[in-house]
Amino acid sequence: MLATFGHVLRLGRAGYILAREGVFSGVDAAALPAEARPGLWFAKLIARRGGGVARLAPAIAKLGPSYVKLGQTLATRPDVVGVAVARELEQLQDRMEPFARDVAVGVIEKAFGRPVGDIFVDLSEPVAAASVAQVHRATVLEDGVVKPVAVKVLRPGIERRFRRDLSDMFFAARLAERFSAEAQRLNAVGVVDTLARSVKVEMDFRLEAAAASEFAENTHGDEDFLVPKVEWDRCAREVMTLEWIAGVPLSDIEALKRAGADLPRLGRTLIQSFLRHAVRDGFFHADMHPGNLFLTPEGRLAAVDFGIMGRLGLKERRFLAEILFGFITRNYQRVAEVHFEAGYVPAHYRVADFAQAIRAVGEPIHSRRADEISMAKLLTLLFEITALFDMQTRIELVMLQKTMVVVEGVARSLDPRLDMWSTAEPVVRSWIEDNLGPKARIADAGHSLTTLAQAASQAPDMLARIGRIVEKVEVVTEGGVALAPQTVIAIGKANAASQSLWRWGFAIACVVIISLLWR
Repeated sequence: MLATFGHVLRLGRAGYILAREGVFSGVDAAALPAEARPGLWFAKLIARRGGGVARLAPAIAKLGPSYVKLGQTLATRPDVVGVAVARELEQLQDRMEPFARDVAVGVIEKAFGRPVGDIFVDLSEPVAAASVAQVHRATVLEDGVVKPVAVKVLRPGIERRFRRDLSDMFFAARLAERFSAEAQRLNAVGVVDTLARSVKVEMDFRLEAAAASEFAENTHGDEDFLVPKVEWDRCAREVMTLEWIAGVPLSDIEALKRAGADLPRLGRTLIQSFLRHAVRDGFFHADMHPGNLFLTPEGRLAAVDFGIMGRLGLKERRFLAEILFGFITRNYQRVAEVHFEAGYVPAHYRVADFAQAIRAVGEPIHSRRADEISMAKLLTLLFEITALFDMQTRIELVMLQKTMVVVEGVARSLDPRLDMWSTAEPVVRSWIEDNLGPKARIADAGHSLTTLAQAASQAPDMLARIGRIVEKVEVVTEGGVALAPQTVIAIGKANAASQSLWRWGFAIACVVIISLLWR
């Protein structure tokens, strides 16, 4: 009871701050359950003038790091919050107040159990601050050579704050799913669970370092893409050290032009790299905003900050490749069939009807440049269709889709005339030929034969076990089940207690009913 009161109190404070900034001013009361409408009326009553969705990011920043991270997670879920809100939440790129360098030094020395001077030659003031950590530039001495590194340091006390706030968010999500079928369909608890898992990884820098290391291995042969090397000897739970990336951020277009960058080529590289990571590797960077992307002096695209990564299984990768290729080739019937084969659309709907709905999404984007396509309208229509056909939300696919939109937005800032579909076609076609063509079918057949051979080799043992089970069943059915005397006595006592409770319960119910009738 006390815990529930704490949840309500803290969530009430968060709701008040959001309401005061006018975040709920544009919400339609008719779209809410009757119980929620008085709350919306009060929220509009206390809202400041000039508020609205545009005040959402600043309002969330006031609530602290946990809510900033929630906002970033919801920015990947336009199906839950709507496209306009998702775009506003994209502004939450962890621009938080830094903590003092001396505090960071204390965290580093505690993590490694030795003076900071034994680990780094020098350590700068913070160069970037996020909700979970901040980054310092440092130098290390290796084989007589001084080289720069990036040092990420965990915010002190952040874990306790996140545990409390996540508990509140789970409480609110469960409450929403209990009273709202739409919240169940959109998997509100799953959204918070995604945030919780993301935070768990982000607050243990050994796991983020492992993600960076895996990402680097996957992209090792990609000449146009770079992932910084992990300095494992200088990594701990609260500290992560990576190779320093010297380059121009993709957020600074003028600096890229001054550096002589081929912006259209860079846009194509960005999209094709992302698709290779998602479709080829099944492991992609899920926070590819321009502040996390750099152009190195060698002309390579580099990524940093590996706290939010997406992962796709082979089934999802095949689904993604066929969907993209179906849109590229305008084969909407195949796109619909893939949805049904994957089990994403309930079987009681017709494939032809779903193909017709998919055509409504695909046709407006063909033969048009990126600057002629409204991704907001496209996403809105797509989410309306998923609701219309009772599709359960697949969080990993929504995260992938949202990341793809962000990547296209960054690429469009580099080349407004970029056509995403023609740029994506070579990567998707190559993967389909390698994984869904004749070679892949032969490989699948070989895998199936291996599985059958393994099952056949285990068949004698399985038959012997089945035989022993049948013998025991026959013994039980012939002689009955023998119970120990203690067991019989215990069962008798339990039945007597049950009967007694039932009689007392019946008597109390009768008394209550008679008293009610008397009144």
